[in-house]
Parts: sequence; structure tokens; C-alpha cells
Amino acid sequence: MNSFHSTLGSAVCFATLVGPAPAQDLVVRIGHVGPLSGGYAAYGKDAENGVRMAIEDLNAKGMAIGGRPAHFELVSEDDAADPKQGTAVAQKLCDAKVNGIVGHLNSGTTIPAAAIYHRCGVPHITMGATNPKLTQAGYKTTFRMTPNDNTLGASIARHAAHALGVKTVAVIDDRTAYGQGVTEVFKKTALGLGLKIVEEQYTNDKASEFNAQLTAIKSKHPDAIFFGGLYSQAGPMLRQMEQLGLVDVKFLGGDGICNPDLGKLSGGAKVADNVLCTEGGRSIQRMASGTAWKARYDARFPGQYQTPSPYTYDATMVLVDAMARAGSADPRVYATKLFSADYEGVTGRIGFEPDGEMKNPPMTLYVYRDGKKTTLD
Repeated sequence: MNSFHSTLGSAVCFATLVGPAPAQDLVVRIGHVGPLSGGYAAYGKDAENGVRMAIEDLNAKGMAIGGRPAHFELVSEDDAADPKQGTAVAQKLCDAKVNGIVGHLNSGTTIPAAAIYHRCGVPHITMGATNPKLTQAGYKTTFRMTPNDNTLGASIARHAAHALGVKTVAVIDDRTAYGQGVTEVFKKTALGLGLKIVEEQYTNDKASEFNAQLTAIKSKHPDAIFFGGLYSQAGPMLRQMEQLGLVDVKFLGGDGICNPDLGKLSGGAKVADNVLCTEGGRSIQRMASGTAWKARYDARFPGQYQTPSPYTYDATMVLVDAMARAGSADPRVYATKLFSADYEGVTGRIGFEPDGEMKNPPMTLYVYRDGKKTTLD
């Protein structure tokens, strides 16, 4: 087993390192990129917090890489979920010669940034980008810690058909790389299961009014609506569904809508109880050490927990584990060690396929009961 914990007796040795790094220490800079501003900022800040917490833990324990005491630093950048800004900060991190990167969060920013990281040879691990195209480019610097949309979209379609008895569906997507990707997979799987797509509508990721789309859908009387987009729009959409009388229609989506604040953003609409969504990974309560880890997180970052942080925490540790096993923080030296990762983290056991996809990625279905996100038993 090549887990981080199994290397502690060899490649990793602990010392007491507190405060600024002495001149002789190896300084390891971990980059983080995510949306720290805009509509996705709560997710982005939580993701950043996970990396920060991992770095604080590493420095508190103290460790050596290749025989040199290591001191870790966080270099965080805001991509605002915008592809143009995402590529700019990706190049900035490459120019800064960071040792590894955790990010980005959105598929639309991660896919173009991945090409830049490939060119400069720096490994990055995303915890949120689920579009299958990300790993299809074949870059040996790209790794994903969650299921892709082929898994997420398909699982929702199967549950809708087999468990909910859905026969007819309308779809709406927000035209982003994520929204289009997860919707296309849902549609393909749904049609294969014999479901009928009765209406297709589109919006954009800045819209807040959906009455035109929902009115067109209402005339087709679907059993369910699938939305390829994010919770910040799904909430108002649910409220408008209730206003239009679409109170018995199931509302389906991927990890983008699966947020604890969805019920609140719907204005308390009862139709929120019709939501079914899926996320990669396990709920924090079902992670072996999740409850204890979240207690530490909440003490450090009160009121900021979303869902990415335990994954970005583990992604940071996986990068460092590869460095430790390689005896070097040089990306050109340790990058190949990521393919042999076998790390037992907060989120579970982490390893990667040859294309950078996670081995056996878990996922969880959620419903909303009285507006509260609840694991589907």
C-alpha cells in the first residue's frame, strides 16, 4: 500500500516547524484556483479553506521531502468561474512555479486551464469539474477526485425511471460546459431507458427569470424537469415553478444544484421537496472520519462549510504524498507518482486511473425534506 500514512516511516519524517520557514527549508507552494467572487463564491471559498486547512496541518506536524524539512505555502487565485480569467490565473501560477495545484472548481474554467498546466508540466487535481472532456485530452497532469457527468447524469436518469416512475421529462440547461455536459448525459441515458424528452429549453448562468421556459414546459405536462445548472438559479426556478402551478413535477439535477442553501433560495417553496440530485463522494456524515474533520473545520472556518472542502483537503494531501514518495517537490519528478496514489483520506481511499479519473468514485443521491438537504437512504 502506497498511502500517505504508510510512507510516514520512510519518505516522510516529522519535526516541529512553526512560523516562517528558515532559509534552509524546502518551500513548497501549493496553488489553489476557484471562484472566490461571483455566484459560486461560497463553493470557491470553502474549497480554498480545505487547502488552507491541509497546509496548516502539514506545517503543524512538520515533514521532510527528500531529506529536507519542508514548509508549505498557499497561493490562491480567483477565477470567478470565468474561462478567460481562469486561463489567466492558470498561467500566473505556472509563471510563479508553484509545485502543484488544487482546482479549478467549474468545468468551464478547468478544461482550458488544464491545457496550460499540461504545457508547464504542473499537476492539478480538480474536486468539482465533472465534464468528461476534461480527461479525454490525455494530459498526464490532470486528475479528478469526483465522478464525471457520465456517472452523475446517468445515475439520476436511472433513479428517476426505476424508483420514481418518471415517464416524461423536460430539460433546461444553462449553456455552460457543466450544464450542457450533464444534461446531454442525462438525456442519452433517459432515452435509453425509454423515457420521453417532451421539451428542451435553455437559459444562461446569469439569468434569474425562467417563466418563459417554465411556461413552455408546463404545456407539455412532464413528470419531471431536469436542470443542468447551479443551485443559485435552481432556487429561484423552484419558486417560479410553484407560482406557475408545477407543484407535482419532480425536479432533477446533478451536483450543481445539490446545495444546502437550495431550499432557502427557493423562498421556502414546497416544490423543493420534489428535488432529487446527486453528488460525487459521500456525505460528510458517512465519511469514516468526516464528523471529526468537520468539527475541526467549523472551529477554524465558522459557518463556511459547503461540500468541496474535504475533497480539496485530501487533494492537497495526495499531491504531498506523491512528492514524499518521489523524494522531490519538483513537478517533473513527482507527477508520475500520482498515478500510483493509494491514499486513505477524509473522503475515503483515493487512487487514479491511467487517464486521471478517480478509481471507483463514490456518489450519493439527495432529496430535500422541509427544505433541508437529506441523504436518500
